[in-house]
Amino acid sequence: MISRDTTGSFKLMKSMNRALILNTIRTHGPISRADIAKKTKLTPPTVTNISGELLKSGLINEGETGVSKGGRRPILLTINWNSQFVIGIDIGVRKVRLILTNLKAEIVSKRVEKLPVPLTADDLTGIMTAAVKKLIDAAEVDPGKLLGIGVGMHGIVDAEKGVSLYAPTLNLKDIPLKDVLEQAFRIPVKVENDAKTLALGERWYGGHGPDTDNLVCVNVGEGIGAGIIFNNRIYHGNDHIAGEIGHMVVDIDGPRCSCGNYGCLQTVAGGRALKEYVLREAALGRETSILEAAGGNPDEADGKIIYECALKGDGLALEAFAKTGRYLGLGLLNLIHLVNPPLVVIGGGVAKAGDLILKPVQNLVKQRGITEKAKRTDIAISRLGEEGTAFGAVTLVLADFFALEAKTEKR
Repeated sequence: MISRDTTGSFKLMKSMNRALILNTIRTHGPISRADIAKKTKLTPPTVTNISGELLKSGLINEGETGVSKGGRRPILLTINWNSQFVIGIDIGVRKVRLILTNLKAEIVSKRVEKLPVPLTADDLTGIMTAAVKKLIDAAEVDPGKLLGIGVGMHGIVDAEKGVSLYAPTLNLKDIPLKDVLEQAFRIPVKVENDAKTLALGERWYGGHGPDTDNLVCVNVGEGIGAGIIFNNRIYHGNDHIAGEIGHMVVDIDGPRCSCGNYGCLQTVAGGRALKEYVLREAALGRETSILEAAGGNPDEADGKIIYECALKGDGLALEAFAKTGRYLGLGLLNLIHLVNPPLVVIGGGVAKAGDLILKPVQNLVKQRGITEKAKRTDIAISRLGEEGTAFGAVTLVLADFFALEAKTEKR
């Protein structure tokens, strides 16, 4: 008689073997069954049986034939990238950005929803849920083919429970994002801090991260956060706040931050700080074309306009980016001295300024790094663009699906 424990062990082993085979096809396909057996160390019958189940489910395809090694030419297996789809959501301060992708993270449909001010937790979850429904309808995707939803949320996030514990810029607490979405769509949902999510997206799809298992990705928008990946895993810390460098105090007598403290890094190096500095200097009589470019409305003098004026040689705009870059460089220098990563990637809205923000960051690190290697830490701008965090949110789901080591750990 076979015990329940033994049956459970068989099921677990089969599930692990299935994930191993699927991921081997993902990374090495087109690939034959014989080569899968060699790479995975599984027996040929096990590979044949499980690949047969994967073919029946539609997750993989049989394609072209390979080169014969003495017998029949082998039939090669590939992933059926359009057999399942994933939704990635980036919840920012002013908007919600959504993408729907296939298993290769190729965008099928995307959508952006603006967030009203003021905003309640119910407002946020209502807008998010409605946007997901519109995204699915626009893509004309069978809901039964949705593998899951990933969410990148700014602020402090309990990734295990899928709860936004505290979003200081919105002044919202304890938002049950996972529960709301799972109840609405009946599919698995993963929730993570936006900077950590962006780091995962960078590791998989950004072009800078694939060759390293350790990196830091800094998301610079109105706020600033960092995602830290050690040994190919997201690092959370003891209380979910690892990477909150935006609240690293760099000026004890500095401006008040949305978190309630004074002199946090994001008060001098975030997108809001960039705008406030420009408007303050303009009010003091500094010559600038920024207000004119904003149509005379200070509220419209956003980062994009400041950037465009900087490209045209506006002195105040250039000075604002140089100042922001130096403060950001100071924050990254402290981070480099603390965790010593081989790579730091800068993403988020402010990163769109490219070299205007990157050069002062690199210069400060080169000037003040404690060792020669620290001074030469690779610092780059993310290539993922506006969908970076949404790509990372998709990756939260794909990492579990393909059973990679990119899964998260608590400490």
